[in-house]
Amino acid sequence: MHQKVLILDFGSQYTQLIARRVRELNIYSEIIPYDKAPSDYSEYVAVVLSGSPHSVRSVNAPRPDLSQIKGKLPLLGICYGAQYLAAAYGGKVEASNTREYGRARLKHIVEDQFFEGIQIDSQVWMSHSDTITALPDNARLLASTHDVQNVAYTVEGEATYAIQFHPEVYHTTEGTQLLKNFLVGIAGLKQDWTPAAFIEETVAALKDQLKDERVILGLSGGVDSSVAAMLLHKAIGSNLHCIFVNNGLLRKNEYQSVLDQYQGFGLNVKGVDASDRFLDALADVEDPETKRKIIGKVFVDVFDDESKQVENAKWLAQGTIYPDVIESVSASGGPSVTIKSHHNVGGLPDYMKLKVVEPLKSLFKDEVRRVGAAMDMPKEMLGRHPFPGPGLAIRILGAVSAERVSLLQEVDAVFIDALKKENLYDLVWQAGAMLLPVKSVGVMGDERTYESVVALRAVESTDGMTADWVDLPYAFLQEVSNTIINRVKGVNRVVYDISSKPPATIEWE
Repeated sequence: MHQKVLILDFGSQYTQLIARRVRELNIYSEIIPYDKAPSDYSEYVAVVLSGSPHSVRSVNAPRPDLSQIKGKLPLLGICYGAQYLAAAYGGKVEASNTREYGRARLKHIVEDQFFEGIQIDSQVWMSHSDTITALPDNARLLASTHDVQNVAYTVEGEATYAIQFHPEVYHTTEGTQLLKNFLVGIAGLKQDWTPAAFIEETVAALKDQLKDERVILGLSGGVDSSVAAMLLHKAIGSNLHCIFVNNGLLRKNEYQSVLDQYQGFGLNVKGVDASDRFLDALADVEDPETKRKIIGKVFVDVFDDESKQVENAKWLAQGTIYPDVIESVSASGGPSVTIKSHHNVGGLPDYMKLKVVEPLKSLFKDEVRRVGAAMDMPKEMLGRHPFPGPGLAIRILGAVSAERVSLLQEVDAVFIDALKKENLYDLVWQAGAMLLPVKSVGVMGDERTYESVVALRAVESTDGMTADWVDLPYAFLQEVSNTIINRVKGVNRVVYDISSKPPATIEWE
């Protein structure tokens, strides 16, 4: 087993980034909400305290018992974590005269293993409204910025460190080095959690869990379900029965192309066309959460029907990944806010007699791709843009119908094909088109038109937790817009979405 780092989550929007940065160092990390902290820390080598939207001065602020951690395990407090360590152990935290957000630069660094290789004037990222005005007992100041005195400190005689800035975010330029100094140099963790190791251990665990029982897996053609299928195939071979459901909400011609794509993989794959079943259930439904729940229910019902045709099937495998879990159950049940539900998260109804196996649920999207590459899966499959489980239903704002799906499929095909033709597809993390619930006035020839508006969306990201819009060339967007309006009957206006996540989400629903 690999050595583990525990990240106690106080609800920060950056907690998942801490986990990703630790994993990028080939060190395994787990996130656990502060109010569900373990009673026994013997399986962990080091602990990290995350940031938080709370103030340590608040009556309702998180106040975990650290008696089994502080002074006994290497401990790193980040932002709120640093302030809590100060407030709880003899220091003082007060409201800052100004809110301290954004870029700052270190102006003073004391020589210490924690800051080994970190340059003075290195850029860091602040996000707090309180400040540490007095260090805790036995603490030694390690760093300051131009505006903040107590930016980093350590507790003498302990492997306890605390920093007011966020090393996990991109804008802290030497944040990864800082985390390496703490985890490898100070805590002594081994950097042995690699894709190859994950494959070996996951396959072994699946063999032990599933034994000779049969498993049904829903394939979508996407990265997640494909990598999950290959891991399961390595573990149980022909006992894996793959099913690809056409929900009528896929991209143009995707149903047949996905079935063809898996030819030669050695997988048992069956195609099920349930388009009418999904579209009938969605008739006249406009609320996005209701759409997702309906699609999830029909999805489960279809699998229930299909499972009865696979003799002695005991398991349903899903390509659930970590961001799905985070957004659906709020960071492992922690204090973060639920943004939207996912149809493949949260278990199955009682009437369905299949148990669930999710081999990827601890991985971020970029980690899934690295695991796939380590299994020599085709680059074009691993490089495929993410596509939402509910499909085009959540890219059609308002009611879903076969006619509106067909229109959006044509628009989407023009956009995606153009990205590939102009060698822009691999520069974009996710792209797609949205059909808006409005019509606009246009003119074609000498006649007035009153037709639909579509929005194009292209973002860059690494895991979907945060994303920024892609600055596609104007000439490219102009050509795509002209092609859509000329080829897709019913559309007379095209717009481009330049919103980032946050505050927007990648999908519109």
